[in-house]
Amino acid sequence: MKDETLLERIRNLDKDPGELTDKETPKSVQSILQHLRKILNTRQGSVLIADDYGMPDLTNFPGENLSAAAEELEEIMKTIIQKYEPRLINVKIGFEPEVNDSSTLKFKLSAESTSEQNARTPIIFETVVTSEGMVRVDK
Repeated sequence: MKDETLLERIRNLDKDPGELTDKETPKSVQSILQHLRKILNTRQGSVLIADDYGMPDLTNFPGENLSAAAEELEEIMKTIIQKYEPRLINVKIGFEPEVNDSSTLKFKLSAESTSEQNARTPIIFETVVTSEGMVRVDK
């Protein structure tokens, strides 16, 4: 398994290796982060090859019971990530209530990335679902 997806490697063929990503974050983590952003901001049903790729429409998500909605979102995100991001294993997503901002749902995404040498690297991302239904994924 490579640090980048096939399309990323093709896109980066003529780039200088020093300018491909920032120096603090390995290429594999940057690639995973970009793919997670893409997966979690794609609406289910909009990709012709896989109807279940992406997130359901979050703007119609019930908001009466925040803890039940958060649990459902945790499960949805975990299932999607496990299916469409094979570089991550032991995926765990936990709701972290935001006291100051009730219009967003904040989650902690922790997992391990795998490499060709079967080395496992722990990864933690912050995932925020905004009131507009967009999903931010940050290191």
